[in-house]
Amino acid sequence: MSDSPDKAYQVLARKYRPQTFADLIGQEAMVRTLKNAFAADRIAHAFVMTGVRGVGKTTTARIIAKGLNCIGPDGQGGPTTEPCGQCDPCRAIAEGRHVDVMEMDAASRTGVGDIREIIDSVHYRAASARYKIYIIDEVHMLSNNAFNALLKTLEEPPAHVKFIFATTEIRKVPVTVLSRCQRFDLKRIEPEVMMAHLTRVAEAEGARLAPDALALITRAAEGSVRDAMSLMDQAIAHGAGETSAAQVRAMLGLADRGRVLDLFDLVVTGDAAGALSEIAAQYADGADPVAILRDLAEITHWLSVIKIAPASADDPTTPPTNGRGAATWRTVCRCASSPASGRC
Repeated sequence: MSDSPDKAYQVLARKYRPQTFADLIGQEAMVRTLKNAFAADRIAHAFVMTGVRGVGKTTTARIIAKGLNCIGPDGQGGPTTEPCGQCDPCRAIAEGRHVDVMEMDAASRTGVGDIREIIDSVHYRAASARYKIYIIDEVHMLSNNAFNALLKTLEEPPAHVKFIFATTEIRKVPVTVLSRCQRFDLKRIEPEVMMAHLTRVAEAEGARLAPDALALITRAAEGSVRDAMSLMDQAIAHGAGETSAAQVRAMLGLADRGRVLDLFDLVVTGDAAGALSEIAAQYADGADPVAILRDLAEITHWLSVIKIAPASADDPTTPPTNGRGAATWRTVCRCASSPASGRC
């Protein structure tokens, strides 16, 4: 018998989705600005959130929507940057069922007709909330005519209406729209912050992942929290116990880092035959040739960085200083940071 909907498994990216500004990681500048705006009652009528995938654009839009409409546990509260999560508006918005908070995916609703529905409805007050809020995801997908139709309403909306846009392609949004919005650029999450967050989530889930495994997941996520959470979700299932770096590499289709370092050593010493043999061996073991080349390019990049700024070698996502290939890595790091200090 299958689980009931209430007990169905929820992926980590949804289970640990931030519900308040305090839960957001890596976006301190935006959070500070919004908190000050709420405190001073200088809340803009339109916001646009931009950034790469999975850094919290839509999540931030929902938190703003909750903050604007939160009434507190006693029903007497006003707009706040710390929504209670207990009142009816907070719960309804979190569950995506609030009648006055409308989310629209511009990727599937791109035309003037879709925008006309918004224009026609903004004149009616919110049914039960303080504000009527329109969240438009992937707003850059709207057609030019749709953008033009929205301009007048966006410039002078009724006092009870707020617009929140989210996009990964800010350059595709007309400047006439951007000039009418308060813009926030959400940045990629720093590796240290990401690894700390993944560690907390793993502990909360009772999962065991090796630090090297978390470093691999962080590097593969490229600053996206959603990608990192999805990869960790998969890694936990893949490991079925304590997940090692080797298991994560196999899951991601990456070549063994130690072997890549050995290959790099063969390349820089001019051993063409040995390098070709090592590539063939890695390919036979299931490594993706593109991933091997990407790792080699990344090692070359890191050595260039370390040569300019030796402290960069302390980055938590760089290769570990023990295990296979460690001697090669320590040697190339030392040579990069101090070329005259020894034999390179």
